[in-house]
Amino acid sequence: MTEVAFGESTGQISRSSALFACSSTGKTRHPDVPLNVLLADDDPTMRVLLSHVITQAGHTVTAMAADGEAAWEAFVAAPAPMVILDWEMPRLDGLALCRRIRASAHGDVPFILIVTGRASSEDLTEVLDAGADDYMSKPVTPNRVQARLRIAERRIEVSAARRTAEEELGKARYLAGIGETSLALQHEINNPLAALLSHAALIEQDMLTERETQEALVTIAEQARRIAEVVRRLRQIQHPRSVEYLGSARMIDINPTSPEPKGSSGPTPAKATGKSPSSKVPSSKLPKLPKLPKLPKLPKGHA
Repeated sequence: MTEVAFGESTGQISRSSALFACSSTGKTRHPDVPLNVLLADDDPTMRVLLSHVITQAGHTVTAMAADGEAAWEAFVAAPAPMVILDWEMPRLDGLALCRRIRASAHGDVPFILIVTGRASSEDLTEVLDAGADDYMSKPVTPNRVQARLRIAERRIEVSAARRTAEEELGKARYLAGIGETSLALQHEINNPLAALLSHAALIEQDMLTERETQEALVTIAEQARRIAEVVRRLRQIQHPRSVEYLGSARMIDINPTSPEPKGSSGPTPAKATGKSPSSKVPSSKLPKLPKLPKLPKLPKGHA
């Protein structure tokens, strides 16, 4: 059977539709990726015929427009994953509309097919430079439209898979960042927190003399300030990077990466070794941990 071509020289809608129906199989496909399609063409016959092919291919024409501005309004209202544009349309031509779509917030999503009566290499280069994914020269046949639709299906499916993979990678990096940050906090805070809690426990259990209690309070205050310094450095990180910790583990480097100003008493960067470099306090400023009182000996015969 001879396939009917339709394009700029197509006759009346009724006659063209009848001829087109004769060339169609009448069977509707069921694609793996059914698409919502925005169709824009100033020729009403082309809109009817293209819509018929799109529907027969198992897709849905969600909006049809007779000019570029109307098509733009339809896209803004409901961005479609596939857009079919005629090049030469009133108010806004297909290439200008293509550029506008690409510049929009959802511009990287749709597969854009340009239908054109031009066939020179310069014209086709201009189509692709405008951001179109594919083009189709007139006169158009049902088989050629269906072929372009299948290309679009595969491209959209691949793009969706890529975006999903990128989102999953982003989530994985985020979770890894949480783990590295947790390890950095453990690395930096563990020692001062242990000292703070041990001195607080001695005071709580009333096991220190008055002088030892005052010394323990000084130690608690110093360890609390060290923890506060870790939190301050963590809050000021602008370009986080991870460093080796122990084995294959990594942690966020929360030490300053830029040289400290002269006269600054701030901490200096150091490689993670499992011991907190920022937890070192001059021994002269830290009171010694008081010794626990000796327990009385139990009478003989008691376990």
